[in-house]
Amino acid sequence: MNPTPTTILDTIGNTPLLALRTVVPANGARILLKLEARNPTGSMKDRMALAMIEAPEADGRLKPGGAVVEYTGGSTGVSLALVCAVKGYPLHLVTSDAFSKEKLDHMRLLGAKLTIVPSESGKQTEKLTKDMIAEAHRIAGELGAYITAQMENTDQLAAYTRLADEIWEQTGGRIDAFVQSVGTAAALRGTSETLRQYDGRIRFVAVEPAESAVLSGGPSGAHKIDGIGAGYVVPLWHDGIADEIEQVSTEEARAMAFRLAAEEGLFCGTSTGANVAAALRLAERLGPDATIVTIMCDTGMKYLKTFSQALDL
Repeated sequence: MNPTPTTILDTIGNTPLLALRTVVPANGARILLKLEARNPTGSMKDRMALAMIEAPEADGRLKPGGAVVEYTGGSTGVSLALVCAVKGYPLHLVTSDAFSKEKLDHMRLLGAKLTIVPSESGKQTEKLTKDMIAEAHRIAGELGAYITAQMENTDQLAAYTRLADEIWEQTGGRIDAFVQSVGTAAALRGTSETLRQYDGRIRFVAVEPAESAVLSGGPSGAHKIDGIGAGYVVPLWHDGIADEIEQVSTEEARAMAFRLAAEEGLFCGTSTGANVAAALRLAERLGPDATIVTIMCDTGMKYLKTFSQALDL
């Protein structure tokens, strides 16, 4: 029996692994979905936010009561807001109107101060990402604050070591492939490094927006898959992380998110839709004897207004 949590932060991790039933191909591989929406803010980013605060706490880079700054598309910001609220750190977040209003509201409700960088037509682009990063560094310098800087922060990799350990234990070591979309690249990098230590035969697939397939050597472009596809090759990425890269369009990712809700009862965001769309392609190639694991990155409640507009509700 797990001990009674001391704070909400003690409930991060140990999320269930669920087999998909209806969206999978008849003769394809088994697809298991790690339900990261079960974390406190409904996102896998709770893991990395906690790691990015605990490491500098431990070595003195972050002083008691010190201010924290980050740039974010939303989920990292919400997760950091949760962690900083519990631990008593003032938090300043740089974000944009390109991301869901639900996430921005959630950050504010958890006590974060927001700076909004305007986007071009509500879409994520390389320019927007870099403008947000520059503004966050400016604010951190002005305040003398600690900047977690998720695009280059290696402290967060420890969070995905734990995620990989959970996956290995939950599958009983029966895993042939792992599929994950790329934002900062930390999730795929940290998980793959650990799973490779368990079994060097596991195949790793990176997922990126088809409209901005920079990891595949394509041009930078605009897309609407929250949390992934920065528009340039991010610092934490290196070519050895993935065995292959799948491109998934915003339309395909959203359609799969809607299918998962209607057919599996799993209400998730578009990055999860992208993960599952890529996993389905791989499932057809690997066949019925294989097992693929991918991630339910967050809950669809973070996109309820956006999804309602898409469905014309």
